[in-house]
Order: sequence, then C-alpha cells, then structure tokens
Amino acid sequence: MTRIVAYTSAIAIAALLAGTAYYAFGSKSDDAFASCSNGAVAGSTIGGPFELVNEDGVTVTDVDVITKPTILYFGYTFCPDVCPLDNMRNADAQRILDEQGYDTQTAFISIDPERDTPEVMKEFTSLFHDNMIGLTGSLEQTKAASKAYKTYFQKQVDGDPEYYLMDHSTQTYFVMPDIGFVDFFKRDDSPEKMAETVACFIDAVE
Repeated sequence: MTRIVAYTSAIAIAALLAGTAYYAFGSKSDDAFASCSNGAVAGSTIGGPFELVNEDGVTVTDVDVITKPTILYFGYTFCPDVCPLDNMRNADAQRILDEQGYDTQTAFISIDPERDTPEVMKEFTSLFHDNMIGLTGSLEQTKAASKAYKTYFQKQVDGDPEYYLMDHSTQTYFVMPDIGFVDFFKRDDSPEKMAETVACFIDAVE
C-alpha cells in the first residue's frame, strides 16, 4: 500500500511539474499570439495553397509569394473606390512597418482576371508601394485562391459589359511564412492599428 501511495504521489507531482512547465514556457507563444489577434485564430481553415501569375507574367505559388510577413488583399484595379482606398491603407501600414525596421510586404490578388493582366497589375501596384506584389491569373486560378481565403466575388452583369463592376468581400489578411493565415483586418482598421498588430505577431515568433 505504501508503494502504491508513493507511486501515485510521484505521478501527481510529475503531472503538476509538467503542467507548470507548459504554463511557464509552452503557452507563451499562444498567449503572445492571443494578445496580438483581432479575433482570428492562427492555423484556422482560412488560407492555403494557390497558383497565380505575378506582374512579370510568371506563374508562382503561395510559397513563392509569402516569403515574408504579408498583408494580403483581394480586389480589382477597375474598382472605383474601395480597392484603391484599402490598398493605400495597406501600403501606409507597410510604410510604418518599414520605418520601424520590419521586413514585410503587401500583396494584391485580382478577382477580375479578364481585365487585370500582369501589365495592368504592375502599373496599379506601383501607385501604392514599391514592395506591393500584384497577382492575377486565369479565372480558375482566381477562384481557387479566393476559395482558399474564403472571399467572395461576383461580376455584375447589368450595365455596360466593358465597364462592369465586381461585388467582392473587403477584408485584408495577414499571412506569415511557415505559419499561414494568422489574422484579418476590417475596413475601419487604421494603418497604425494594422502596423501595431503585424509587429506584435512578428515579435511573438522571434
């Protein structure tokens, strides 16, 4: 009986020590990410592999693109208001991060491949930031990327067939190499808030 009590006590102590060690060390990264997040869960089902065409006409994958912490947005160049404003806001966030010494980038995925050729994307992204990556592709490639990030887009069929508009979702994503999607931003998030959140995530994994 004495041996059983001693054995049971030893197991209990070991479990307590293991739990304490996890709380002290293992949970730190989780806690750090939680303090950075806008409410999203890192490692969720948002995001994933994609294959698109960059501004130089080269087919690339998500591994080729997400080589550093990336602020990612889906939209189109003919967008009359939302997309230019959101891309400028995202670029402003990156400029803040640039000034703070963080190595980040922005990426813009077109949901209008019919008009957004690599040349059009290159000209458009150059208006916002030298380090903004423009991505387009076939309709099938675009749909696959959109589905991975659970975005929505649909061509408006009424009106002029040449100057059509696109309905689309407007959230911005933050993606990290080897981790994937970690958080998203709403349209009313300021560049300062975005930069603060991105910096928090980067600091948490270093």
